[in-house]
Amino acid sequence: MPKVIVQLYPVIPATNEEERTALRPLGRNVERYQQTLTDWNELVVAMDQMGIWGCATIEHHFHSEGYEVGPQPGILNGYWAAITENIRIGQLGYTMSTQDPFRVAEETAVLDHLTRGRCFVGFSRGYQNRWTDVLGQHLGTPTAHSDGSESDQRNREIFEDNVDIVLKSWTQESIDHHSPQWQVPYPYESGIHGWEMGDYTRQMGAPGEMGPDGELRRVSVVPAPYSDPHPQVFVASNASRATVEYAGRMGFVPTYFSNIATASGYGPAYVEAAAAAGKQYALGQNQAIVRWPRTAATNSEAHAMAAEYDGDIFKHFYSGFFPKGIDVPTISPDATRESLTEIMDQTGLWAIGSVPEVRDDMVAQWKQLPAEYCVLIYHFAQQPKESVIEQLQVFMDEIEPALEEVINYEAG
Repeated sequence: MPKVIVQLYPVIPATNEEERTALRPLGRNVERYQQTLTDWNELVVAMDQMGIWGCATIEHHFHSEGYEVGPQPGILNGYWAAITENIRIGQLGYTMSTQDPFRVAEETAVLDHLTRGRCFVGFSRGYQNRWTDVLGQHLGTPTAHSDGSESDQRNREIFEDNVDIVLKSWTQESIDHHSPQWQVPYPYESGIHGWEMGDYTRQMGAPGEMGPDGELRRVSVVPAPYSDPHPQVFVASNASRATVEYAGRMGFVPTYFSNIATASGYGPAYVEAAAAAGKQYALGQNQAIVRWPRTAATNSEAHAMAAEYDGDIFKHFYSGFFPKGIDVPTISPDATRESLTEIMDQTGLWAIGSVPEVRDDMVAQWKQLPAEYCVLIYHFAQQPKESVIEQLQVFMDEIEPALEEVINYEAG
């Protein structure tokens, strides 16, 4: 069966553009953020009771406008672990071109323990320069553009180096590391001299931490993850074959924020890259497709829902960030919410319509790439808790079983 992950993009709600402007900066509105958190926790419990495979959020910063207010996914994950029993908890994901990899390794290992293995970890490269340029400045991280430029390659280098450190930290009793970004220990050539606990570290610490001359030569990142060898890893991808092939080599789950024409082209590339690294996957296995489904009794009602809950963020935010391969026309500043739903349809990311229409649309897409994971995105709390729960119940009852038939047919 497809493993459904619900990715909630935390949007502080406003009735319309005028109210969002009047309450600026809405991202700092204490009362509305507090209510969003309260409802969010209830949503996660409801998802757990529905039997949904996983729930996730994002790492994005500085969203003064109130869109995508998700700065600390690990803290939310820890709380969700305490109030749920079966659902897997994670994030899609930590932006590793700006993160301290040791803190990510430690934080996610603790999350893995708190959930007793119900944790998954997502990594991303970072495409929003307002915050990636600020938070990544000490690593010299440029924003990812997936265009193969020198700047883009530099972002990838930093991303992969930091992920490598996380993997070492998860799986090795002690690590050293030498790259343009990191020296472990520091300084790498001489090691750390004068470590006051050196004799005890040699006796009780990880083998190899101490060198022959009393210098610290390696560090041991604690704790080790609960999962063996580590939590499952997802990698966000929308316009880069290089990211998909990297995920294949590593055995990570590529998470396609792209239309089906692009995703279905990437699917075989992932399988081939994984096979070259000694990992065998069927087409679609260990891969994820991301969609924004909006269902109602009629097509017109579904489009009205998309207009109300997705129109503002689509107009002010998404339209400027669509990846290569998605042709979005220029959106007028005077465009209404209602007028934007036709453009949403054109992206191939939204699935808007009656339940039979959305079911048939998604089945047709899964026949092109029978992805093991289905990531659903909702703009909660612009879309209220009750509406998200209703949408999820319809999806699990009416659409997920149809996708299961496709996956079972392709696997058989």
